Amino acid sequence: MFENYRVFETELAGRKLTVETGKMAGLANGSCFIKYGDTAILATATASKMPRDGIDFLPLSVDFEERLYAVGHIPGSFNKREGRPTEKAILTSRVIDRPIRPLFPKDLRNDVVLSLLVMSVDQDCSPEITGMIGASIALTISDIPWNGPIAGVFVGMVDGKYIINPTQAERAESVLELTVAGSEEKVVMIEAGAKEVGDKEMFDAIMLAHEEVKKLCRFIKDIQAQIGKPKFDYPSGAVDQALMDEVEAMVKEDVKLALDTDDKSVRDARLQPIIERVYAAYDEKYPDQHMMFDQILYQIQKHIVREWLLTDKKRVDGRKMDQIRPLAAEVGLLPRAHGSGMFTRGQTQVLTSCTLGSIDEAQMLDGIDEETEKRYMHHYNMPGYSTGEAKASRSPGRREIGHGALAERALRPVLPSVDDFPYAIRCVSEVISSNGSTSQGSVCGSTLALMDAGVPISAPVAGISCGLITEGERWMTMIDIQGLEDFYGDMDFKVAGTHKGITSIQMDLKIDGLTPEIIKEAFAVTHKGRDYIIDEVLLKAIPAPRAEVSEFAPKMLSMKIPVDKIREVIGTGGKVIQKITADTGAKIDIEDDGSIFISAVDKNAIEAAKQIIDGIVFEPVKGAKYTGKVVEILPIGCRVEIVPGYLGFVHVRDLEFKRTENVEDVVKLGDTVTVKCLGTDEKGRMNFSRKAALRDDD
Repeated sequence: MFENYRVFETELAGRKLTVETGKMAGLANGSCFIKYGDTAILATATASKMPRDGIDFLPLSVDFEERLYAVGHIPGSFNKREGRPTEKAILTSRVIDRPIRPLFPKDLRNDVVLSLLVMSVDQDCSPEITGMIGASIALTISDIPWNGPIAGVFVGMVDGKYIINPTQAERAESVLELTVAGSEEKVVMIEAGAKEVGDKEMFDAIMLAHEEVKKLCRFIKDIQAQIGKPKFDYPSGAVDQALMDEVEAMVKEDVKLALDTDDKSVRDARLQPIIERVYAAYDEKYPDQHMMFDQILYQIQKHIVREWLLTDKKRVDGRKMDQIRPLAAEVGLLPRAHGSGMFTRGQTQVLTSCTLGSIDEAQMLDGIDEETEKRYMHHYNMPGYSTGEAKASRSPGRREIGHGALAERALRPVLPSVDDFPYAIRCVSEVISSNGSTSQGSVCGSTLALMDAGVPISAPVAGISCGLITEGERWMTMIDIQGLEDFYGDMDFKVAGTHKGITSIQMDLKIDGLTPEIIKEAFAVTHKGRDYIIDEVLLKAIPAPRAEVSEFAPKMLSMKIPVDKIREVIGTGGKVIQKITADTGAKIDIEDDGSIFISAVDKNAIEAAKQIIDGIVFEPVKGAKYTGKVVEILPIGCRVEIVPGYLGFVHVRDLEFKRTENVEDVVKLGDTVTVKCLGTDEKGRMNFSRKAALRDDD
């Protein structure tokens, strides 16, 4: 039945990688069913037959589609089916999009959709890497014009040793989470999270990954040689070169004057009459073609900015290539927020707030990996006013989710453990002005907010971006790119970290890849930049995390009890814990391992709740002595509060060496006495003796 069915196999990190073609999704332009271990993904590539009208970009969509049957789960939603993509799925789509997009022809305007349907997941065999390889194969063997293949691998580091595509157990021990994608010739994409890994170690890991990528690219090229389709012809979306030259001759010098300022608002105001002049000059000959002339003017500006950078060593705002824009930082701007910090770099400005909550406020996750909750959450918002646009607010898009996750990844390695700081933490970065590198601005702003909130981070984290301009074999990097340099440049290489090492990387590229020399240069440039920001800006705004959390933040205490005592603290139907909460006003969360987290704005409420729990779980040791207060006089003895909440009984015969008829002849209400634990009697009651404690003292 399946005449064109083929199977291709290779090995990746000691595990079999199998690619099946010609059996599924035969109507797509290209498809494959790829299996890595027990991870299985159906990868398809489709393209529209005609270009989309009225656009000046490639309409590419990458959809990483998680199905919970892949891990044997039923969705937790009301209607029991998958809903909108999870944050992890969106981030994976972006990671796969990033190395694939630069390799399409620049003038292609046909819609292209890559769908990666995750149908089975083996946690030891990354579905993200499997999906990236599957997407590359589907595109490569299809008739869609594309200058691939690419491939990707994941790199971990355990005990100083690099591991390609580590297993789930190895990932848990790894200090590095590095994804590298590339062609056989160059590195096309880098994304990383790390626990303060040094520049050299990171560079070596990237180079090791690229060697594995080269092998996979050769494997994919062999598949293409056997079953690949010829690429289809398409109408070019490029502007007419003669018209481009004509417009450039008319306005180039004026555009140069307009661009030559460090103020985005001034630049936009200067460009507007030039744009209107071009429209007026060509409206009669090219009616309703403003988008075409916008594209021409974009190309003219791009040529000017790139020529300035590469030939004249001139930046739009007059800075040197290694010079950072003016910086400012301050904390404590929002009185009722638990912590806040504003970071300004040129015309980029980010205000981050930090909120502390009880552990049960951690985010619950329902996806295809093993992570079920997230204690640290970082959200990023970029409204229209930040760029001077009259644009209504919308729900977060993929870009906002991606930038929030990048800042979250950068800061996670320096956060204290839950045992040392038993809080859920949420940072929200509001971009209030944008002119380049807002994601790294949010890293800096969030460091300030966390420190202002009293979160004892191990070290301050700063982020900065490195740009790139290339022309043939010539290339040049520049630090702290602003919007125009990002827009017209070839690379946005974002690196965040501490003095000690890197905590996150994200590289956006518009060319076909980077050489090792460019990567080394980017690391050197960004390391110097982040050291300067930490010392000269962040630590001058707030030298260390505040010693106490905000008066408006909940106070938190953690303790641990024996697992077999959990039931006693909770009580039948939750009656005991509910009564403790009602009596003290404290919030109490109990984990299955016996960890208890008590929170309240009032410290006294926390201490009161702790004392009650201590009393419930207290178990005196036979033969041990305890000092407590007499809290009840009975005809046959007295009760002594051994610890708050635990009352020990002392029989009248055990009060004194001589015969005692009246308890109050020996002790009175409120007396402090030392007693010795005698153990349990025949009825299972725990008894204490003042007499035995006195005998020991003699």
